[in-house]
Amino acid sequence: MLKIALISDSHGHIDERVLSHLTQADEIWHAGDIGDLSILDQLPPSKSLRVVTGNIDDAQARAAFPETLVFEVEGLKVLMLHIGGKPPRYAKGVKEKIRSTQAGLFVCGHSHICKVEFDSDLNCLYMNPGAVGQQGFHVIRTMLLFEIEQGKVENLRVVELGKRGK
Repeated sequence: MLKIALISDSHGHIDERVLSHLTQADEIWHAGDIGDLSILDQLPPSKSLRVVTGNIDDAQARAAFPETLVFEVEGLKVLMLHIGGKPPRYAKGVKEKIRSTQAGLFVCGHSHICKVEFDSDLNCLYMNPGAVGQQGFHVIRTMLLFEIEQGKVENLRVVELGKRGK
């Protein structure tokens, strides 16, 4: 079993409310719009990181991290990128990437809206953790915690981190 903390859209901001939840995870996944790479230095050092860049990330971030990750954990194939749309209206080319990679879990950010939905057409679980940062139109900052065991997502929790700007 692998414990995952999924965050996105930090836009250069990370605080104790976020960090306190990251200590529970084995891996931390950041689905783009990091903003300032120095926030990654504030993450618990003993945790494995999987990070993709987003549309606000600079050349330094793009040199350090890819736009897209495809990986397998605990028997589950994962596709992660920043701008993904949402079921059934994915961003251009995303549906084809999900099919070609045979991902059972698709992770994205960008919308700042927390959403989890199973797409039966693609046989794929869609996850967007919302935003942990202070910039954007979202009202409540959110992240996701979950476990992956034997190819299945289990014990999924939405964590509300308080209002943006507070």
